This record gives sequence, C-alpha cells and structure tokens, in this order.
Amino acid sequence: MTSVDGTKAGAAVEQTYRRLSNALRRGVYPPGSRLPGERDLAASLGVSRSTLRLALARLADENKLERSSQRGWFVRRNIVGEPPSTLQSFSEMARARGLRPRSHVLRHLTRPATFEEAEQLAIAPASKVLDLRRLRSLDGVPVCVDSSVVALGLAPQLADIDLTDRSLYETLDQDCGLRVARSSYTVHAAAADDATAKLLEVEPGDPVLVGEELTYADDGSLVLAGRMVYRSDAYRFQADLFRPVGD
Repeated sequence: MTSVDGTKAGAAVEQTYRRLSNALRRGVYPPGSRLPGERDLAASLGVSRSTLRLALARLADENKLERSSQRGWFVRRNIVGEPPSTLQSFSEMARARGLRPRSHVLRHLTRPATFEEAEQLAIAPASKVLDLRRLRSLDGVPVCVDSSVVALGLAPQLADIDLTDRSLYETLDQDCGLRVARSSYTVHAAAADDATAKLLEVEPGDPVLVGEELTYADDGSLVLAGRMVYRSDAYRFQADLFRPVGD
C-alpha cells in the first residue's frame, strides 16, 4: 500500500511540475513576477501544499524560480552577462541567449565635447560628438540605461542613423567601417536614482550595477566612452583572472 501511495504522490508532483513549467513557458507568470501564495496556488492546481512545494523546489533547482522567505516564490529574470574575456554588444549578448533585445532612444544629440569628454576620447575640446542615451530591454523587460559619447570625427555617419533597436557596435562596423576590438571596462555597485528607477521599473534606491567603458577600434583609435546602468537582478559580469607566473 505504501508503494502505491508513493507512486501516486510522485505522479502528482510530476504533473504539478509539468503544469507549472508550461505556465512559465507560456508567460502566464512573467520573469520577475511573484507567484500566487502557496495556499491559493495549490487550490487552483487541485493539489496539496506538500505536493506543490516539491514541484516548486524542482523548478528552483532548475533556476526557473527563486524563493524569498518573506515574500514567497518569484519567477527568475533572464540574466545577461558577457562571457569571460569576450567583448560583446548588448544585442549580441541577448541574441546568444535566445532573447529579443530592444533599444528605445532617449537622446540622440550632436554637440561639442566637454573638456572631460575630450580628454577621455583623446580629441580636441569642442570636437563634435554624438551624445546617445538608450533604454535597453530583453523580451520587453527593461534591463539597462545605456549612455554613450562617440567621437564623430571617426564615425560621422552616426549623426544621421536611427539607432532604435540597433547594435551600436554592429552599426560602427557595418556603416562606419570601424570594428570594435577591445574595451577598458569597470563595474561598480550603486543605488538607482529616481529617474533611472522609473526607466528600469525598480524602486528608487534599489541596487544597480554601473559599467563604464572606453572602447577602441582595431586600429587603436578611441571610439566611445560609455556608461551602462543595469538592474542588479538582470545582469552579471564575468571575467577570467590569471595570476602572474613566478620566477
């Protein structure tokens, strides 16, 4: 009798797991959303809370769900991040993971470089630059506020190109003949200000990751200075680190 009951319990967990997996795949519970409370969810599925918890735990083991001891179960967000030691654009990172990248242009302005920007980009003060700011999203979820200052002396075509839903790196290559080769990149933690929080759909003061880059073409020319503000729950930075060989 025990083995029959155990088989039935296992089948109930499997069925619950499959139903929840299908719901996640169909987007019934979008990334980042909170699942209904265990009591209500178990009732809607027609199973016991113990059966539900086993199915939820299995989904958590697969990194599809995560549990907060205070707030309940949440659908994990899609997380992007550069592969170790590989420079990719936001669009390339997204496509490599089967996600749909979108870019909404918040600012596209040609103006003189400030003294600080001129020093960063190794250009003369007041040289023309493109001041570009975009909101980047993955599958409709806002992930990053991306600001770039591009030296237009190297890529004058950019002044007239609409960069909505376009990769800046790929546009530099295909339309301007500049292949991005490397980037000097730093990352630090910060708190979202009111304007950034509104764009990223988080609360003011929530943690964000700030990436700052100086990007070079393959001929060594400094092309752009960028600043990317990522939701901390949607971005991960990876790097390969090597110890020097001792004498």
